[in-house]
Amino acid sequence: MFLKSRLYIAIVFVLIVIAIGVIGYMTISGDNFVDSLYMTIITMSTVGFSEIHALSVQGKLFTIFLIVISIVVYGYTFASITQYFTNSDVFKILKEKRVQKQIQNLENHTVVCGYGRNGKQAINKLRQFNEPCIVIEKRDNEIADLERDGVMYVEGDATNDDDLKKLGLEKAKSLITALPSDADNLFVVLSARQFNKNFTIISRASNESSYRKLKIAGATNVIMPDKLGGAHMASLVVTPDLVEFIDRLNIAGNENANLEEISVSSLPKEYFSKTILDLDLRKKTGCNAIGFKTISGDYIVNPDSTTKLERGTYLIVLGNKEQIDKLREIF
Repeated sequence: MFLKSRLYIAIVFVLIVIAIGVIGYMTISGDNFVDSLYMTIITMSTVGFSEIHALSVQGKLFTIFLIVISIVVYGYTFASITQYFTNSDVFKILKEKRVQKQIQNLENHTVVCGYGRNGKQAINKLRQFNEPCIVIEKRDNEIADLERDGVMYVEGDATNDDDLKKLGLEKAKSLITALPSDADNLFVVLSARQFNKNFTIISRASNESSYRKLKIAGATNVIMPDKLGGAHMASLVVTPDLVEFIDRLNIAGNENANLEEISVSSLPKEYFSKTILDLDLRKKTGCNAIGFKTISGDYIVNPDSTTKLERGTYLIVLGNKEQIDKLREIF
């Protein structure tokens, strides 16, 4: 506010100097308004144009005075403008407008609320899969990390509906809320579901009591990192070799993947209503179908070869890097 006031004062000073110059030339030299304005402007701007007529001694002294006060006002105005653009929110506003323009072009993107430990992990995984994503964050330290990592973000509060509106939720594919507070995550889930009834919402939770509340609020999946970590550590005690083998399976995206998800809807039409056997994955690629997701959302482990392939179903395939690469080439 102070910087803006200084800018207004500088503009007023410039107008006052112009008024003094016009009145002075009209009084001292008897010039009309246009000639006096012309003399004032060429004197203030020091462009070096010739005078309309020879000046009297009083006219010359007044011109010197006008040049001196013009230099002072110019200095104050330049300092005010520089300080305004350096310290104000002008660049921040311009950046926000640029981001909003990018968001308008986004479709089927993922919104991540919070860029803490879990939020960073989510973004890293999404970027490995080349998934379009955007983060909303309000904490200064995390915003600095977003700038450093080159992640598109909106500075704001995910629990604020006005800030959520900026994220293009109606066109988003999914939302991940990884805020530290379960109450905040619950609020985000409730609000986000109002913007988009159909997209996937994945929420972080710290307490068991929050799990059911988040599901009722509209979360598709609720993840409890602490519980997963403890269960994983216990599994390393009970079945260490099995857990280590599973940990070595890579689903990192385009490089060195061992697991791949195939949408049946994306397969050539001739495979619709056929069976897994008709795909002949083992012979063509060396991969094995280890899972199947039905239209109703149920998962079948190690599906039978007679399982029918229908639109809206998914195959989960296991293979080494070369086999997965071959799978991608064919399908």
